Formats: sequence, structure tokens, C-alpha cells
Amino acid sequence: MATIDLHAHSVCSDGELTPEALVLRAAACGLQVLALTDHDSIAGCAPAMRVAATCDLHLLAGVELSTQWLGVNVHIIALGLDLQAPPLLQLLERQAGVRERRAVAIGERLAALGFAGVYEAALARSASVQSIGRLHFAQVLQERGVVRSVQQAFDRYLGTGRKAAVPLDWIGMEEGVAILNQVAKVTVLAHPLRYGLSRTRLTQLLTAFAQAGGRALEVATPVQLPGEWPWLLAQATKHALFCSQGSDFHGPSTPWAELGGFAELPDTGSSVWRLLSDDRAA
Repeated sequence: MATIDLHAHSVCSDGELTPEALVLRAAACGLQVLALTDHDSIAGCAPAMRVAATCDLHLLAGVELSTQWLGVNVHIIALGLDLQAPPLLQLLERQAGVRERRAVAIGERLAALGFAGVYEAALARSASVQSIGRLHFAQVLQERGVVRSVQQAFDRYLGTGRKAAVPLDWIGMEEGVAILNQVAKVTVLAHPLRYGLSRTRLTQLLTAFAQAGGRALEVATPVQLPGEWPWLLAQATKHALFCSQGSDFHGPSTPWAELGGFAELPDTGSSVWRLLSDDRAA
């Protein structure tokens, strides 16, 4: 089990726990460092920090930014944020507008398919209209018996190319990295093996990310096949990127992605924690 987890979510995006409950669970799991990295939102950082101060857990303010690269949705984690920085607040306001417009459009498409009121129910499940996502719609469809599972909701209605799918006009990856580098200590390419890219295309993405100013690559995660970690380590070295680690924890319903539930990276100069620990006030 790892003691440093740099990728976790709360109800302020698509997680299951409040920021406060997330911190308490992290402490109970034996974590020493936790980064709260909600999707396009920093709303949970302040309450999480207040609780972390009471249980001897170092809490990093972070965010997982949704971006696009050559038509692929790519997630960039920023760690050690200046939560009051105007460029950050403007960026997240822009992202919130994109997310809100998509949610309304998804609701309209589901209503046209005969599923009235799903948008309102999905909004009630989310922390705010700015944080509403496809998962909330999928959960409502499952609760109403339209589908048997969240995955089936994506397969039938919400996934790319499905009847209720709405494409998102996220910020370009290069622009997103440039802005985040103004307001954060480190930018990290999240879960690189989950984008469905060939190794050739993924290498191109890593090259573009590094050239844009990206600093680190998420290498250690809970679910990895033999050979994936060494390959990612080699890619990090090739592109002069630091190595990061995280569970991408969303809640108790996904026990395979528990907080700290992965093998910790070696404590070497290539660990992103070396960059972050220079200033524990991050």
C-alpha cells in the first residue's frame, strides 16, 4: 500500500464521498499525503484542508482538467494549486460552462428518447450544475430501471456515438497545460493507458505533453498489467518527465481503486513528490 496518493475525487465532481469524508478515509488507510483532484473543480479543497489539519494528513490542492488532443479527451492533473489565482478561476469557469451546456443537451436528448426529468434528477445527484457529469445521468438511468448498470447506460445511451451522447468542446491540451503551469507546482498526464491509444499514438501524446510544458507522468495506479509499469517508467525517462502515482479513487463502490491501493514508486529523484515536498505549504 502506498502512503502518497496524488489522484482522488469527491462529490465535488464524480466521487461518492464529501471532501471531509474522503480525508478521513485517507487517514484511516494510512496515507500521509493526499491530493484532491476533482474534475474541473476546486470546490472541495478548502473543506478537505480543514479536516486534514486535524488528522496529521498533508492535503495537496489539485484539479483534474479535461482537455482535448487531436480529438482525444485527455486529463491533466495539476498539483499544488494557488487556489486564488485569477487564471485558474477563469479556466474553471470556462470549463464549468462547457460541462453545463453538455448536461442540458444530454437531458434534452434523453427526454426525446422518452426519459423525462433525467436532467433534473442528475443535477440533484451532483454537487452543482458546474460539476454535473455523465456518471450522474447513468446513475439516474440505473435507479429508474432503464438499464441494469452504470456501464450499460454508457453502452446504450451516453458513450461516444450513442443516442444521448454530446461531444464536449474542452480546452486544447497545450493551452490547458500552459495555464495550469502558471498556477500549480506540477502538471501530470493522468492515467495514460486509459485513452485507448496505440503505443505509437501514446508516444506522440507524451511528446506533445512534454513539449507543452507538462512535468510528470502518472505511472503507478491500482490496476496495471505486467509490463505496463516498466514501459511507463521508460517513457517518463525518455521524455524527461517526473513520475507520479495515484488511485483515481472515486468511492467505496470501486474497491479495486482504493486510496493508496497500489505499489508505491521508489523514493528516487524522479518522483514527483520530490518537486512537491520542497514546499510543504503547497
